[in-house]
Amino acid sequence: MKLEGTVIAAHGRHYLVELPDGGALPCFPRGKKSRLACGDQVLIVRDNATQGVIDAVLPRRALLYRSNAFRQKLIAANVSLVIIVVAVEPSFSEELVTRCLVAAESQDIGALIVLNKCDLADRLASAEAALAPFSRLGCPILRLSARDNAGADALRPPLAGQSGVLVGQSGMGKSTLINALIPEAKARTREISQALDSGKHTTTHATLYRLPENASIIDSPGLQEFGLHHLSLPELEHGFREFRPLRGSCRFRDCRHDREPGCAIRAAVDAGDIAPSRYAAFRALSGEARDASARRRISS
Repeated sequence: MKLEGTVIAAHGRHYLVELPDGGALPCFPRGKKSRLACGDQVLIVRDNATQGVIDAVLPRRALLYRSNAFRQKLIAANVSLVIIVVAVEPSFSEELVTRCLVAAESQDIGALIVLNKCDLADRLASAEAALAPFSRLGCPILRLSARDNAGADALRPPLAGQSGVLVGQSGMGKSTLINALIPEAKARTREISQALDSGKHTTTHATLYRLPENASIIDSPGLQEFGLHHLSLPELEHGFREFRPLRGSCRFRDCRHDREPGCAIRAAVDAGDIAPSRYAAFRALSGEARDASARRRISS
């Protein structure tokens, strides 16, 4: 008999699947390849009393993933909110934040930026300045200190009714935030780690936690890069929300928004309507997209 479940931990080819009765079962996919992410809805067959086999993946509502020239890395499935965690200290990459936002926009997933460690008042101004371009875009920014358990509670209202995923660089405090929201998370992480035969640190694999108010949150490993080689130039343009009103306004239909005369995007940058840092991130991403497209043509 097949059972429907949810992948609540993913580590290599080892998965922990939450069953309808609330229990969890270690499972393995059929075959050598696996394209599963934390949050996936799956059909499983019990192999024995202690493990099962994933027989099928049910259709996804959304899939957050990153890619480079060689492979794709799945982050989370069926999420409705990407929570990008940055911190007052250490400093964070504005470009990485942009890439996370573009990935979310490409899947029509909502996004929230969390500025953590706001208790470090002497460094707060520089962090706020780095987030100013995102604030001007209308991207919601939540300020808190995860080391203060009550401060972490500020994340509960935006999560109500949502399936969220935490993403961000290492050291931003994602796991501290998880532990503040879910006091038993450390114990549960140890249990999951033993079941998956993986490391015990919370950021070694993606893990899904249930919260009140019909919410869930996935803690994902820290990121140092977020490639988007799978997105085309039109998809990248769509991912930059400040570009959308200007699409079709350039002199040339195939404008790359580089050095072409009559480029509406570059004119908006010069006028101060588009942040130079956002434009620079777009240029880097569009270059990667062109390189990826060229490689696909060569290999086909």
